[in-house]
Amino acid sequence: MKFCASVALAMAFGVTTAYAEKKYDPGATDTSIKLGQTVPHSGPGSPYGALGRAAVAYFEMLNETRGGINGRKVTLLSYDDAYSPPKTVEQTRKLVEQDQVLALFSSLGTATQAAVQKYLNSKGVPQLLLNTGAGRWNNPKEFPWTTPGLPMYATEAKIYAKYILEHVKDPKVAILGQHDELGKEFSRELRAALGPDADRIVVAEESYELSDPTVDSQIVKLMNSGANVFVNVTTGKATSQSIRKVKELGWNPLHILFSGSTASNILQAAGQENARGIITIKYRKNAGDPQFADDPAMKEYEAFRAKYLPNVDPNNDLAFIGYAQAVVMARILEAAGDDLTRKNILKQATNMKNVTSPALLEGISYNTTPDDYSPFKTLYVAEYDGRLWKPVEKLSVD
Repeated sequence: MKFCASVALAMAFGVTTAYAEKKYDPGATDTSIKLGQTVPHSGPGSPYGALGRAAVAYFEMLNETRGGINGRKVTLLSYDDAYSPPKTVEQTRKLVEQDQVLALFSSLGTATQAAVQKYLNSKGVPQLLLNTGAGRWNNPKEFPWTTPGLPMYATEAKIYAKYILEHVKDPKVAILGQHDELGKEFSRELRAALGPDADRIVVAEESYELSDPTVDSQIVKLMNSGANVFVNVTTGKATSQSIRKVKELGWNPLHILFSGSTASNILQAAGQENARGIITIKYRKNAGDPQFADDPAMKEYEAFRAKYLPNVDPNNDLAFIGYAQAVVMARILEAAGDDLTRKNILKQATNMKNVTSPALLEGISYNTTPDDYSPFKTLYVAEYDGRLWKPVEKLSVD
């Protein structure tokens, strides 16, 4: 049975298994595997530290209950970068040059990971399953050692464009975007996905600075454009403010919200009733969501959390994400077998075929190729009912 399971796993990753001499790069031995990551365990981004704590705990659980992976105990070094690029550089160099990890995975942040992308690629160290959807992570020719772990902004924008064109008669789109790489990239990708009529369809666009006290004036301008679709690419307090202001003005467009800003605390700050009817994309379950109370994978996670992370709130979605990504990384390592070279780890990560995770919704899976690292081509469009996100349609992009 173990042999059959190993063959099935190898097939899922699109590779064949062969009996061969053991091969190791730094970070791997006959008895151990050493991985690394950087996340903000301190500072304003410290809530994201739950990602790292859960991933560390998952490998501790594997070591304790299953003897690790393929007979090797796995150690994950989760270092604090305080969401600061200079600190990310320092900690990443330490992981590579002093700790000599085999690979990094599930690190967080566009600016922070961009600061070490060239370094890791020059060293040939895998930078896998990043917690950011920026387009720069799907660039196999220039940065072959870097892969994303989230839906790409381009994929999300294509799904929204497809939904708009299929469901809105004579769409007139207004965009509010953060004045940074996120806002600019998302707007660019959405316009491209809307096709040759994009300049006619997009009737207004406004931006805001993170330091702006409110986004009220931008919302008023967008409403006055006559738009019947509002694409909201904001974060944090700006998201809550924009949701409240749209309702306050009595504006009733198709309201599409960037998926990175759909957390319950943001919607609660906006007023959950104000958020009713908003559309976003979904690809995974949420910890504590009653829709998944009887889901076997959620029950397994809760048993894990209760034993290995007893001080973490059961509804902490970031911990659940960290756990689920660690599951995927474990499958990559298992598929690598006894060839624990960085080259082979990258090969497994970029040849995933229908690889599942405890967090993924039904019908969603990781699929990558050496020419396209974008992990998801199919996503759900979901609508907020005032309490929960309800999937309403599954859409795919090329």
